Amino acid sequence: MKLQYTCLLIIITISLSGFSSDYDWGKTGHRVTGQIAEGYLTEKTRRGIMRLLDGQSLALVSTFADDIKSDEQYRKYGSWHYVNFSFDKKYGEEKPSTYGDLIQGIETCISILKNKETSKEDKAFYLKMLVHFVGDLHQPLHVGKKEDKGGNDIQVRWFKKGSNLHRVWDSEMINHYGMSYTELSLNTDVLSKNQIRDIQKENPLDWVYESQELAKQIYNSANVGEKLGYKYMYQYFPIVWSQLHKSGIRLAKVLNDVFG
Repeated sequence: MKLQYTCLLIIITISLSGFSSDYDWGKTGHRVTGQIAEGYLTEKTRRGIMRLLDGQSLALVSTFADDIKSDEQYRKYGSWHYVNFSFDKKYGEEKPSTYGDLIQGIETCISILKNKETSKEDKAFYLKMLVHFVGDLHQPLHVGKKEDKGGNDIQVRWFKKGSNLHRVWDSEMINHYGMSYTELSLNTDVLSKNQIRDIQKENPLDWVYESQELAKQIYNSANVGEKLGYKYMYQYFPIVWSQLHKSGIRLAKVLNDVFG
């Protein structure tokens, strides 16, 4: 009986680990986005967020949309974490997902937050979701190819361990770099007002196209079964860092527009 119980625990542990983070930046990346955003909020926005979140930080709530995935009642939001359309098409030229996508998810969150009739509880929920989805938008493989699930089906080796291309960009490179989310947030470049304005210009759909251009590069960066390590980190981690920085600055813009 004891042996069976031990085996069951092992099976459960393995099963749960499979759900960890094949869908997004991972906890560290999302927290970086949240913390960077807080440095670019207006005072009015900051007060509005504090009222909704009862003082919780954007970094803390940034992983909420992933934390609720195991709850059946929230499964309907699963497709809001990504958007897939052909690289030679514009968004909307192909039939959209029946269940919604990343763009629709962001637009829905913004609409609900701006609605004066929305309850505080609902606004808090969709604020947390919005923080997460803006982060997801900047992980290039969240706008990757539908046929390989944004690189999830492209198996590679990461420092001699089995992985896939999506996971490498989600969390493997960030984790290998070895900095906490606060360290990553505090060690970004100092930007001028013009540089910040350039990053924040346009809208989430334009940012999707930007991420898709990066996704094209990423698909050409590794072959199935390839061994990735230090060289890959050297070549591509600067893109990860840049995307995390942009996502925080742009999240602040979205929130300032919502609460302004």
